[in-house]
Amino acid sequence: MERYIYMDNAATTPVKKEVLEEMLPFFTEKYGNPSSVYKLGSANRVEVEKAREKVALALGADKSEIYFTAGGSESDNWAIKGAAYKYRDKGNHIITTKIEHHAVLNTCKYLEKQGFEVTYLDVDEDGIVKLDDLKRAIRDNTILISVMFANNEIGTIQPIKEIGEIAKEHNILFHTDAVQAIGSIKIDVNELNIDLLSLSAHKFFGPKGVGALYIRKGVRIDNLISGGGQERNKRAGTENVAGIVGLGKAIELAYENFEEKNKYIISLRDRLIEKIEKNIKYVRLNGHRTQRLPGNVNVSFEFIEGESLLLMLDLNNIAASSGSACTSGSLDPSHVLLAIGLSHEIAHGSLRLSLSELNTEEEVDYVVEKLVEIVDRLRQMSPLYEKIKEEK
Repeated sequence: MERYIYMDNAATTPVKKEVLEEMLPFFTEKYGNPSSVYKLGSANRVEVEKAREKVALALGADKSEIYFTAGGSESDNWAIKGAAYKYRDKGNHIITTKIEHHAVLNTCKYLEKQGFEVTYLDVDEDGIVKLDDLKRAIRDNTILISVMFANNEIGTIQPIKEIGEIAKEHNILFHTDAVQAIGSIKIDVNELNIDLLSLSAHKFFGPKGVGALYIRKGVRIDNLISGGGQERNKRAGTENVAGIVGLGKAIELAYENFEEKNKYIISLRDRLIEKIEKNIKYVRLNGHRTQRLPGNVNVSFEFIEGESLLLMLDLNNIAASSGSACTSGSLDPSHVLLAIGLSHEIAHGSLRLSLSELNTEEEVDYVVEKLVEIVDRLRQMSPLYEKIKEEK
């Protein structure tokens, strides 16, 4: 079999062998409904609670503050809609940023149609929220601040602790979409003054279709899904036991040997950035150079189209992305890249390579080698690039 290099871990990750092994029995012999009173069901209730404890431990939370969902998008929807409707009597103003995942942005747009007011904060050229802008945006009727922990496209990590302090000082709920951060950053919800936090298992070697929402004790939000009394009457629907068990194991593994794994991934990331910048002209690193996720590399190449670049990488058995997997079918340039000040032309030539502990230095070197060839080939077809060469 030909070599296949996977560098789109921000889109999804493979399920680790240890995670799958823990999940498998719950598809067959351990198939009981956790809400049942007989042994086959009640035994699974115990396993669900064990997984809840593992998630709570990873976040510095109490297990009673963890609620299982079907993934990051549901968790974001629940946190934002739930808080908005619950606190509508107090106010109708929400603050978020222009670089959020569409699970947040589209939820906010939906709420605007319901009479809520939303302020979308600008970010600087590195994709970082300006704290003074946040403070100025706060009103007497502000009920929620939602800022992602780390950006899924450019990898920039936000000043979450400072944002949490501002929210707490003004008695405003603070939600963070931590889907990209879990497993890559150590998070303590109490230290960071986070009230609501969204996560998704498939971003850290867990299964797809399962996630969680942290809801701080004492914070009340409306339910998103009505039905039975599952998840302590907060989230209806028979529990996805296999998925929940997988989530618990995956988040446990994510923080084992954490410092060592991060050091290795950062070394790969920096090697990749250095080699791209050294070997390819007219390239821009997007996002903060150091205040970024360990495995994220987002670059823009002038005079080429990102879609052509991705297709040619795929022909060389390299999986990458031009941005969020949720919008990869769109012809519009990334809203994140436009928000940090890139022109449409340069934004269209963007590439996201996201690494994990499974990648190697050999893979990094091979990808750069192919990138040099592909970018050069694509630029040879660009009249604008030929004009630039002539002028030089």
